[in-house]
Amino acid sequence: MHAESDERGHVVVPVAMEPATGDVTGDVPGDVTGDVPAAPERELGSRAPKFIKASRTLHLSWQVGIFVVGLAVVVAGIIMLPLPGPGWFVIFGGMAIWATEFVWAQLVLRWTRRKVTEAAHAALDPKVRRRNIILTTIGLVIIAVLVGIYVWKFGIVMPWKIDQ
Repeated sequence: MHAESDERGHVVVPVAMEPATGDVTGDVPGDVTGDVPAAPERELGSRAPKFIKASRTLHLSWQVGIFVVGLAVVVAGIIMLPLPGPGWFVIFGGMAIWATEFVWAQLVLRWTRRKVTEAAHAALDPKVRRRNIILTTIGLVIIAVLVGIYVWKFGIVMPWKIDQ
């Protein structure tokens, strides 16, 4: 088992990073994505030390250990989703642990990174920002009107009674 091959023995060739659909590539004035060269993607495969990869038994036990630790972190993140805590951050941390050893996790993280980058570019679009500001303003006005109607109808009742 080498870093250049996956479990089936196929040679994994690093793929050049191409702009995702909808990405701006520097043709627009003021675009910063065209000024920064794309970082080369890392090679797919195990990142275990060479002495571990040398022994099949040791490498298999290494993979089991990585899987168990990654699973524990992902489960902790899933538990944190409804509870207080950085659930998604911890889940992606567990995926990163898995990605040190498993090609499928590396591909999932690449896909996630690409989608987050696309969403960030879309959020910085002036039309989208304007729409979001307008919708937020409308929502705040509606909430303020509803709170005003409630206070007008029922008044402000403190949870304690202070007699002066």
